[in-house]
Amino acid sequence: MSQVLLALAALALLAELTGCTSSPAAGPSPVPSGSAGSTPVPSGSVGSTGSSLSARSLSNYVFPVRSTSARFGRTHHDYPATDIFASCGTEVLAVTNGVVAEVSRKDDWTTRENGGATRGGLSVSIVGTDGVRYYGSHLKSIVATVVPGHRVRAGEVLGRVGHTGSARPTACHLHFGISPPCALADWWNRRGVLSPYSFLTSWQDGGQRSPVPAVAKWRSDHGCPTKPQSDG
Repeated sequence: MSQVLLALAALALLAELTGCTSSPAAGPSPVPSGSAGSTPVPSGSVGSTGSSLSARSLSNYVFPVRSTSARFGRTHHDYPATDIFASCGTEVLAVTNGVVAEVSRKDDWTTRENGGATRGGLSVSIVGTDGVRYYGSHLKSIVATVVPGHRVRAGEVLGRVGHTGSARPTACHLHFGISPPCALADWWNRRGVLSPYSFLTSWQDGGQRSPVPAVAKWRSDHGCPTKPQSDG
């Protein structure tokens, strides 16, 4: 990634998290073609938001899938997250205002290796103005303008529900996880550190329950683990 892209991504994230009202900088360049794996914003930008877990932004929240028939459970295998089942191709939405942190447009998962970093297939993570990181994976496709540093608004379309990565043998669904924005490429935290079920239930009904206090407490209790806590 060019130094120009890194600088623009950092400026976009800083402006969003500090409530800057000046005109945004020019959008970042497209993700280089042929790039493998996830394409992140600078590690300093994402890591620094960990201290800003605050409800000061009075963030608006929306359900991450545009479907009235989407279903999801209370539990998830091996670690806390939620699988939201919906028809293939259903629109995936940004749950709140924020900035795109990482994007993976390439499905490198294989049954032989089953690597934790590639299980999500096509995926997007955003850091909300509330300081919480939101992760969605197994996407069928990702909107072309969704690149690191891109500012998103609650309800903006990020991509479409699919079953890429380790979800290939299963029905289409969105894997949804919440976590503090500890570091780049920390897939063991990014995939989810506490259950989103109660928040999803609220948002699906038009409520505005915020995960900020729960995520802040989790980080206070656990810090930012530097390795997976389970193999799931």
